[in-house]
Amino acid sequence: MRRGGEPLRRVRRIALLAAVLLLVPAAYSYVHTMSEPSNSSLGIRSVEWLRDHGAAGIVSNVESIYYSLTAPSKGGPTLRSLPQVGYEAARARAQRLTAQRLAASIELPHRVAPLIHPALAGEGVWRATRPGLGSSAPVLITTVRNQPEYPRVVAGLAWIDTKRTTVTLNPGRMEPSVSIPRGSMDVPGSRRGGLLATFNSGFKLSDSHGGFVLGGHTYATMRDGQATLVGYRDGRVDVVDWQYGARAPSSVAFARQNLPLIVDEGRPTASLNDGEWGATVGNAILVWRSGVGVDRHGNLIYAAGEDQSARSLADTLAHAGAVRAMELDINSYWVSFITYGDAGAGKPINLLAGMERPATRYLTPDDRDFFAVYSH
Repeated sequence: MRRGGEPLRRVRRIALLAAVLLLVPAAYSYVHTMSEPSNSSLGIRSVEWLRDHGAAGIVSNVESIYYSLTAPSKGGPTLRSLPQVGYEAARARAQRLTAQRLAASIELPHRVAPLIHPALAGEGVWRATRPGLGSSAPVLITTVRNQPEYPRVVAGLAWIDTKRTTVTLNPGRMEPSVSIPRGSMDVPGSRRGGLLATFNSGFKLSDSHGGFVLGGHTYATMRDGQATLVGYRDGRVDVVDWQYGARAPSSVAFARQNLPLIVDEGRPTASLNDGEWGATVGNAILVWRSGVGVDRHGNLIYAAGEDQSARSLADTLAHAGAVRAMELDINSYWVSFITYGDAGAGKPINLLAGMERPATRYLTPDDRDFFAVYSH
């Protein structure tokens, strides 16, 4: 006589077998991904794997809740001092003498006006990234308190003289996620003698849906209307609203796209009201963010900081002199701006102490594409 529970047990066994069969491909994919070469932590790679395999919504919700719970409170006491960055300050008299020595076309940046008063010592004052360079340094850095409502929040800024430097776009191990010659995936050893700085690129291409050009070849289709950091064959670098079609013209050496412009004509754009400023978080969530812009002289301005919204990032870049700017990558694990205190990539140091990745990040193969800045 058959028991009444036997059919139920059979259904359970079938369901269990079906679940195992469904999980095997996922488990294989996960193990395979985790076993591949990478310089990202296991936790980060696991989260990225979940996001790429149907759990992006869950990851986004969890991260949004986390960032909301850990956001700073408005108001309160301000800082008494700022973290010291760089070396010699760019004094006004030294700027005048340097300008005379170099050329009339060299335009050194003015001090970034404080947004919170009284200003702290050194706030907004540009400083050299290497001893002995003084105000004539082709890369200058500073820090500011960029959000009056959050007086303990600090943003780091960097100014890059594009006429006295060469900027390159370098593929990473996993990004861009297209078939492309990847080279060494770090700063090439042959070029480290002139290395001045490195900084992070944009979102994963699967999140930004933007284009990627390297060596004049379009490897990922360019999209009109996307903000683009573009390098031209004649050495110029710019941040533009791309309007040149799916394939880059022959004048372009490299191009990296990431969402629309956040600053245009020197002002934050209306698109900042949209919610597309992060694959995991929206425009208003306070999180580590980074961006890059171009000033009226054609020089680059990079900005990054913890507890930034898309709006505060845009405001900071515009306040520092950017006439056009774009957001780059976000979240503490992906934001890096590194300078090198000695020739040959010696004495690497992060722009801000809170940047999570080590300052040697781009001296070994990295998972993400990045930019490098070299002296001529």
